[in-house]
Amino acid sequence: MKKTLLTGLLLLLGWAASAQQKRFQSEVDLDQFIQSLFAVQDEDINYEDAYESLYLLYTNPLDLNRANYEQLADLYILSQYQIRQFLDYRQRNGELLSIYELQAIEGFDLETIQKVLPFVVVGESTFAADTRTLLQRILSEENNYLLIRQSRVLEEQRGFRPLGVGDTLRSGLTQTRYTGSPDKIYMRFRVSHLRDFSIGFTAEKDAGEPIVWNPSRRQFGMDFWSAHAAVYNHGRLKALVLGDYLIQAGQGMLLAAGFTIGKGAETVATIRRSNTGIRPYTSVIENGFFRGTAATVHFGKVDVTPFISFARRSANVNFAAADTMSDVDIIGEAFINSIIPTGFHRTEREINGKNAIREVTGGITATYRSSDGNLEAGGTAMMTHFSVPIRPVDRIYNRFEFNGSQNHNIGGFFSYNYRNFNFFGEAARSASGGIGALAGFVSSLSAKVDMSMLYRRYDRNFHSFYGRSFSEGTRPINEHGTYWGIKIKPTLRWTIAAYYDGFRFPWLRFLVDAPSTGNEWLVRLTHQPNRKVAIYAQLRQETKGRNLRDNTTMMDVVVPSVRRNFQLNADFKAEQVITTRSRIQWSSFQQEGGKMTQGLVIAQDIVLDFKLVKISSRFALFDTDDFENRQYIFEKDVLYSFSIPAYNGRGFRNYYMAQFNIGRKTDLWLRYAFTELRSQNVFGSGLDRIEGNRRSEFKVQLRRVF
Repeated sequence: MKKTLLTGLLLLLGWAASAQQKRFQSEVDLDQFIQSLFAVQDEDINYEDAYESLYLLYTNPLDLNRANYEQLADLYILSQYQIRQFLDYRQRNGELLSIYELQAIEGFDLETIQKVLPFVVVGESTFAADTRTLLQRILSEENNYLLIRQSRVLEEQRGFRPLGVGDTLRSGLTQTRYTGSPDKIYMRFRVSHLRDFSIGFTAEKDAGEPIVWNPSRRQFGMDFWSAHAAVYNHGRLKALVLGDYLIQAGQGMLLAAGFTIGKGAETVATIRRSNTGIRPYTSVIENGFFRGTAATVHFGKVDVTPFISFARRSANVNFAAADTMSDVDIIGEAFINSIIPTGFHRTEREINGKNAIREVTGGITATYRSSDGNLEAGGTAMMTHFSVPIRPVDRIYNRFEFNGSQNHNIGGFFSYNYRNFNFFGEAARSASGGIGALAGFVSSLSAKVDMSMLYRRYDRNFHSFYGRSFSEGTRPINEHGTYWGIKIKPTLRWTIAAYYDGFRFPWLRFLVDAPSTGNEWLVRLTHQPNRKVAIYAQLRQETKGRNLRDNTTMMDVVVPSVRRNFQLNADFKAEQVITTRSRIQWSSFQQEGGKMTQGLVIAQDIVLDFKLVKISSRFALFDTDDFENRQYIFEKDVLYSFSIPAYNGRGFRNYYMAQFNIGRKTDLWLRYAFTELRSQNVFGSGLDRIEGNRRSEFKVQLRRVF
């Protein structure tokens, strides 16, 4: 088998080396760019949305002669000082004549220009000067594609095995099984031009989900469908979206769209969010988006955005019984404990809960922008109603969680530029009376020193269903904290980045049975001697209160738990063809008075780019003591797909991926990855359990441009 694979690989390399028709668009490595923004990779970050945002900007670059402050800040490349210098230069000298004019702007060194070039243009003709109709522009747009992807775990998982001996639970019931095939299928089509129009749809079936047409059970072929149509900048109408969409307003406390980085390796620019308004939703994450219509209308210096959404959410509906009644319960009344966020509808129970409740959300946001662009201020009012009330599980840490069928929010936000400072903030109130607020600044103290600060205070009863503002937790609730970040470039080749975040939780949390405090800090040292070599070392420590493990007393005891992460990474790009990346990643975890456990992974990546074919591979060795030290490392994957597997236990992981350019308009990806454990004879748990120590996956993707 190995000999056959090697022979095939050599044939592909020979064919690619002799071909000379067309090269891949490789001016920027988006995978590497995204990795550089996130301090520690984990499974909770929506990398798909990050890639979507950057890829759309890459294929439809930002015109520097029309870009405003928010759009420039959204690149996460330019410092506050560089943005201010650019805007001042353009105001003094008029529109740029060439991209090379960036060299004349103070603060724009060669490294910065190289990073920003793939995402910007100068003097590009825009749709505003295009005399064709919208339909003609859509039909002739080159940025369109149909993408189809199929993947499958090759080993048999318990959920796909026929029922047999040993499949009966202690209760006497038979274990459940997945109702669909092991294949995961993904399909999307999109035609778009940045700030002009966007039309597309997305469909997905997860492994184990059936493909069936049964409207009575809300099954319509593929398990999840999403579609949108959007137009931008037509007279007073700045944006109009029909279908699935998101809205980004203020700092994202009530309305958050797109990917958010927060605490990352970019310690300054990423703590604030830009007020970017409406954007189509193209992800396959089956919650957290609006389904309906929204529009932004321009009135002088004010933009007004009304929106309405009628969406269904998945949940397991329960009914109140006599022995569980409270003062407000009615025997037989329907309720849910929570909305199910996974998006899986594989078993009969999961299918029964699919889109079981209706959610109606409506509201309005308005934004004022001053003539000089330095002041932006606005407000948001919105309401959400559920057809079935939410009643969290009766646990003391849930005492202040949302309870009921209706919530409303009202809030305001601002952003003000003063010289090399950008001050920003947002405050909001929910129906419960809980208040959330944050305020901070991003500043360039000099051309070599950038600094940021953010203070946030979220009450324990502040409820925001669509908010993702800066926080230590996954939601803006039950948290107070202050963040400081700094970035220093003592020389052109060296960069020092660091942050410190101190926080406390006034109320109990899951696995934390008392109010608690914590802190987190990070230091990253980066050296880039030339364009082909980049080396960084990073140390991060997080201290949080958690219930003591293996506690034998009658009462849970909350003790400080310290987690440390260290990374050493080296990237090298040889002439034209070869790029390598070497990484050592180590972590430790220790509770006060307990034993320290550790985890280690060593990974070697190699990318071979032969213009018509690009081959990527990784070999990784890992050894972790426990679940607390599982390691996450971003892997290269097919376009619009992300792989961040958990390295847990003792073993090794490999992947091999090839991207082929077939003619001018077709790309094909093939990817094979496997993990082999040396410390156990089973892989996974529950219905995903594999009898054996190996898990492998094959993935194929085809993209066709029309």
